[in-house]
Amino acid sequence: MISTKGRYALRVMIDLAEQQSEGYVPLNEIAARQEISVKYLELILKSLVQNKLLEGQRGKGGGYRLTRAPEDYTAGEILELTEGTLSPVACLAPGAKPCPRCDGCRTLPLWQKFDATVHDFFYGVTLRELMRKD
Repeated sequence: MISTKGRYALRVMIDLAEQQSEGYVPLNEIAARQEISVKYLELILKSLVQNKLLEGQRGKGGGYRLTRAPEDYTAGEILELTEGTLSPVACLAPGAKPCPRCDGCRTLPLWQKFDATVHDFFYGVTLRELMRKD
């Protein structure tokens, strides 16, 4: 299940993409438009800045902006950054230790196919596409 952190991160990235012509967008404006508390939004934005999806500037005229064009972001990268792995089972998570039952696991192909479907779906949707209102 995708948490509020992941869902809010997508909303914020869409918001910033829609405001990109205005330069840096103040935190309080984003929070007001998205109806997210400033404190919670700060946590989400901090992670996005640390991972270089966003750029932040302090002081007068400061705020946040995208570091790339909207078509260069995917929902998958935003969600994995904020949620961690999207893998449905622990054995398929990046960096997971090989399961000792792997060779005889009769459900592994099912989980691998589901994992690939989820990955392909989220990584196949760009921020530009999420901006569309149709």
